[in-house]
Amino acid sequence: MTRLRRDLTLYTLARLGLVAVVTAVLVLFGVPLLVSLAVAIVVGLPLGILVFRSLNRRVTAGLAERGAQREAHRARLRAQLRGDEPPPDQP
Repeated sequence: MTRLRRDLTLYTLARLGLVAVVTAVLVLFGVPLLVSLAVAIVVGLPLGILVFRSLNRRVTAGLAERGAQREAHRARLRAQLRGDEPPPDQP
């Protein structure tokens, strides 16, 4: 879980950083700040998927693994509620 959290944080910060860089470059060329920010969001966020492809794959794999764990946990709980599986031992 901590690896997924780290990768997700890095990916989010990298994409936001890319938007900030695109905004700064546009402002340096004389484009108004709000227009620069709007263009940077429209261009930068999809561009981040391509630029940070390996990090995107790690996040996607981590989310898929976490989803599989949650589904397995739900299946165990449903089996326990139906009485098909004994509850785990209490410590």
